[in-house]
Amino acid sequence: MSTQQNNPLHGIKLEQIVTDLQAHYGWEYMGYEINIRCFTSDPSVKSSLKFLRRTPWARTKVENMYLDMVKKKKN
Repeated sequence: MSTQQNNPLHGIKLEQIVTDLQAHYGWEYMGYEINIRCFTSDPSVKSSLKFLRRTPWARTKVENMYLDMVKKKKN
């Protein structure tokens, strides 16, 4: 349990991350920042989750985008 105490994403589901990003930025901006088809071509939470769960590099970019958003909201 102590291995997760410094992980800012601990306890946050991928679906919540995608939903929060979409609500804050919108699909168009997300597709501009991270050029993946699940954000640019007929975007949905379901298609994004399916892709991100199978693609570690894209998931890392989305998680980093989420952390940046949370950091900016706090300031």
